[in-house]
Amino acid sequence: MSYEAKLMQMKKLLKKNTTEPQVVEEQTERPIPPPPPYEDRWLRAGLTKEVNEFGIVYKRIVNYDLHHQHGKYPLSGLVHTIDSWRTYREPHPLALNPSRPLVFFDTETTGLKGAGTLIFLMGFIEYTNESFTLTQYVLAGPDHEAAFLYASKLWEQPKSIVMYNGKSFDMPQVQTRWTMNREHLPPLIKHTEIDLLHGSKRIWKNEMTTFKLTAVEQEQLGFFRKDDVPGHMAPIIYQDAVKNGRAELLMKVLLHNEWDILSLVTLYTLSTNLLLKNEQAASSTAKTNIGKWYADLKSYHRSKVVFEKVIETYGEDEPRAHFHIGFILKREGDYTNAVQAFLIGAAGLAGKEKLIAYEELAKLYEHRMKEFGKALDWTKEGIMLLQRDSDFTSDYRRKKGNEFAHREMRLRKKLFPGEAQ
Repeated sequence: MSYEAKLMQMKKLLKKNTTEPQVVEEQTERPIPPPPPYEDRWLRAGLTKEVNEFGIVYKRIVNYDLHHQHGKYPLSGLVHTIDSWRTYREPHPLALNPSRPLVFFDTETTGLKGAGTLIFLMGFIEYTNESFTLTQYVLAGPDHEAAFLYASKLWEQPKSIVMYNGKSFDMPQVQTRWTMNREHLPPLIKHTEIDLLHGSKRIWKNEMTTFKLTAVEQEQLGFFRKDDVPGHMAPIIYQDAVKNGRAELLMKVLLHNEWDILSLVTLYTLSTNLLLKNEQAASSTAKTNIGKWYADLKSYHRSKVVFEKVIETYGEDEPRAHFHIGFILKREGDYTNAVQAFLIGAAGLAGKEKLIAYEELAKLYEHRMKEFGKALDWTKEGIMLLQRDSDFTSDYRRKKGNEFAHREMRLRKKLFPGEAQ
C-alpha cells in the first residue's frame, strides 16, 4: 500500500472515532407563569379568571337580548342581515361566508406598530341562540401572552370576522403577536375578514369629512358616547393597571371597546341594508356611491339598477349617477344614451370627473357616432379645462394634456386632410 493510501485510511478512521453521539434533549413542559400580584384587585373590579395550559387570562362577559338598542338600531337587525347575505350570489367585500360563524372583533393595543407593541384587550361579539354575547379577554401581563392569544380561539375554526380597519391594523397585530408565540400556540387560521372602514368610505364618500368610528356612530348610527375614554389613553390606563393594580379605569377601557364592537354590529346591518335593499333613507350621494362600488366590482346589472333609481328620483340633480351610468351604457353598446349621460355629467360635475366626461364624449363622437366636429369640440373643451383648473397636479395635467393634444391632432387630420402639417 502506498504512503498516500495509508494516510487516507487513517483519516477515515480518525473521522469515525471523533464523531460524537448526538444528545437528544428531552422536551420539558412550559411551566404556567404565576398570577400577577394585582389579581385580587382586577377580580374585585368585575373581571373573571380563566386558566389554560399557557397561563392566565382575565375576561368579562356581557349578554344582550335581541332588542338591545344601540343608537337608532336594535341588534336584532343582524338576523335579517345574515339572511340577506346568504342569498347573495356575487363576490363582495362585505359578504360573509355563510359556512363560517360570524363574529365582531376589536382590539386595544399598547401602541400602533412595532414588535414591542402588545395587544392587551380583545373583544368579540357573537350571535347565538337568540342572543348576543360579548366576551373580552384582558392580558394579565407579558408572561401570559400565549394564554391570552390562545383564549381567543382564533386558532380553532375559520370565522367571518367583522372589524373596523381590521385588515390594516387588528389582524396584522394579531398575526405579529401569534408569530412571536408560535413555539407554544397552534397555527393561526385564515379567516374571512370584513372591514367596515372600507365599506363606510365607499358608501359615504363626499358625504363625511372623517371616517373615525365615533364620527360614523354619530352621523349614521345615531349613537353618542358619554364619558368615553379616548382611544389614545387606553395604553396608558392599561400600563397603570399592570403597574399599580388599579382596574377602575381599565374597566372604562373595556366599556370603550364594548361600544366599538356594538357599533360594528349595527353598522354592518345598516351597510347591508343600504347595499342590498336600496333603502330610501340613503342620500343620493350614498346611493350613487353604492352604484359605483358595484360597477367597480363588475356587478354591472346591480350597478345599473341603482343608478337608474337615483336618476328616476333625482334627475339631473345627481350628475354623478348619469356620469357613472354612461360607462355602463357605453359598455352595452347604447352609445346614444351614453352620450346623453356624459353630457349631463359634463354640465354638472367639476374637476377630474368633468374632464373625463369631456374625454368620453370626444371618444364616443369620434369612434362611435363618427361626428368628428363634435369630437374636436369636446377635445378643445378638455384642453381648456386642463389649462384653467388649478386643482390638477402638474403630472396629471401633463399626462392628460398629451392625450388630448394627440386626439386633437388626429381629429384635425380627419376633418382637414389637406391642412398644412
